Amino acid sequence: MKFVWGIHPNALAYSMTTLGAGMMNSIFNFYYVKLFLNRYKISEAAFHQAQVVFMIWNAINDPLFGYIQDNSSFSCCSRRQFSILYGAPLYALAFLLPWFPWKHYEEGDWQSGLHLIIALCAFDGLLTFVLLAQCALFAEISTRHESRLQLIKYNQVATLLGSTSILFCGLISDNMENFASFQAFTVLVAALATACMCYTGKYSTSQYEQREICMENANLENGDGTLSWSSVISLTKQIMAEKNFLLFVAMNFFQIFHLAFCNNFTMIFADNLIPKDVLPSSLRSIMYGAGFICPQCLVLLSHTSLKKFGYYRIILFSFYFEGVAAAAMFILGSEHYYLLAFYLTTNMVIVQASFSLFNLPLADIVDADLIKHKRRSPLSSMVFGTNALFTKPAQSLAPMLVVTILNQFGYENLNNEVAQPDPRRVIN
Repeated sequence: MKFVWGIHPNALAYSMTTLGAGMMNSIFNFYYVKLFLNRYKISEAAFHQAQVVFMIWNAINDPLFGYIQDNSSFSCCSRRQFSILYGAPLYALAFLLPWFPWKHYEEGDWQSGLHLIIALCAFDGLLTFVLLAQCALFAEISTRHESRLQLIKYNQVATLLGSTSILFCGLISDNMENFASFQAFTVLVAALATACMCYTGKYSTSQYEQREICMENANLENGDGTLSWSSVISLTKQIMAEKNFLLFVAMNFFQIFHLAFCNNFTMIFADNLIPKDVLPSSLRSIMYGAGFICPQCLVLLSHTSLKKFGYYRIILFSFYFEGVAAAAMFILGSEHYYLLAFYLTTNMVIVQASFSLFNLPLADIVDADLIKHKRRSPLSSMVFGTNALFTKPAQSLAPMLVVTILNQFGYENLNNEVAQPDPRRVIN
C-alpha cells in the first residue's frame, strides 16, 4: 500500500465513512428525543409505541442485512464498498426526515408519532446497511492487530472531526432554539456526509476483495451464490455457540443502553437541573460538544496504552471508573451545578470512548470463527449482525424507560411550561 505524505490511503478511505456517519449520528441521537418531546409535543404513549416499533425493526434489520451482504449475488450488496457507495445518499436523506415536520403539530398529535416511527426506522435501516458494511470492512482490511489499531487511530480522528457537528450545531442554532438555522445546518451536514461516505465506496480495498470478485464470477456461472435459510440458521448457531461471543453480547447490550441514555438525555438533564444563569447557552454548547469530541481525543491518546495493556483491561477500567463516579455524584447531590456539569460531560466521554473500542473484540471473534470452522472467507457481516440482533433493542429500551421515569416525576408538566423550570423544584 502506497503512502502519500505519511497518510495510509486505505485507512483514510475507510475512516471517511466514520467521518460522514459521525456528523449525522451525533446530531440525530443528541437532538431527536428533545425535538419530539419538547417541540413536536409527542405524547408518552405515542413515543413508547414508536420506540417499540423501532426496537423490533432495529433488532431485525441487522441480521437481515448481514445475511444479504454476506450471501447476495448482487455486487451492490455483497461488495462492502458498493454497499457504502450506493447506500450513502439514502442514508443522508433519512437523516433529514425528523428535522422537517409534516405540519404544525398540536400536543398529542398522532401524526407526530407516525413521523417518529418513520424517521427512526428509515434512519436506522440505512445506517445499518452502510455501517454494517463498514464494520465488515474493518475485519477484512487486515487480520494483523497492528493494522487494526492503525484503523482505530484513523477512525478516532474521523470521529473526532465528525463529532464537532454537535458543537457547531449548538453554537449556530443556539441549541436548537433557532430552528431554521438548525434545519439549514442539518442539510449542510447531510451533503458533506454523503461526499465522505462515497469516498470510502470509491477508494477503499480489502484483502478479500480479489477473492470476492472471483467468487462472484464463479457464483454467476454456477448459479449457487446464495445460502439457504437452513444454512444461515446453522451458521448463526455456530456463531452463538461461542462463549466469548455470548459474553461480549451481554456486555455490549448494557453499554449500548448506557450510551443511548447519555446521548438522548444529557441535554434534557442539563436544561432542567442546571440554571441558565449558572451555565449560559454558549457554555452548554461547548459542554455538549466536549461530550462528543473528547472521547475521540481520549482514544487517540490511549493508543500506546492499548498496545501495552490491550483493549480488555482498558474497557474494564472504564467500567470501574463509571461506577465510582456515579456513586460519588449521587452522594454529593445535584445542587453542585458545576460539578454536575463536569460529571455529565465526563460520563459521556468515558462511555463513548470505551464503546469506540468494541470493534476490536468483535473483529477477533470474526477471526476465531474463521479459523475454527475453516471458512474460505470471514462471516463478518453475520457476526456483527447477530451481535446487533441482541444489543440494538437497548437503543429503544433506554429512552422508553427514562421517559417513563421522568414523567412520573413531573417532566411532562415541566415540558409544557414556557419558562425554564426551576432546578430546585425539579430536584425536590
